[in-house]
Amino acid sequence: MARDQSRVVVGWKLDPTERAELLARIPPVYPGKIADHVTLAKVAPDTPLPDETEGAIVGTVDDDAGLQALVVSIGGTTGRLDGGTYHITWSLGRGRQPIESNDVLARFGWQMLPEPIPIRLIPARF
Repeated sequence: MARDQSRVVVGWKLDPTERAELLARIPPVYPGKIADHVTLAKVAPDTPLPDETEGAIVGTVDDDAGLQALVVSIGGTTGRLDGGTYHITWSLGRGRQPIESNDVLARFGWQMLPEPIPIRLIPARF
């Protein structure tokens, strides 16, 4: 299947050093570690990168069927403009795909963490 070159994903990458610390602090439940980005939107290639460089992990979801994600607050909200939830797909079981995090969050909601975990965000295209 050909990739749509007219659209790219814009969002944020996690700082690699901070990612390693977060993986130690919040152990992945499933063997497939993703834990590397937060999606903002799929946009035209010339769309500017987001300005935000800070966020906070505020919640978690695990569907007990192979998908674990962390909910992220950016600019004081967890809600994306497309109606989704800012998140980091944290870990996946066999046969699961990162894009399924959106459906899991919509279906199950998420559990708030006792305390937010501040994170650095690196604006990026991927």
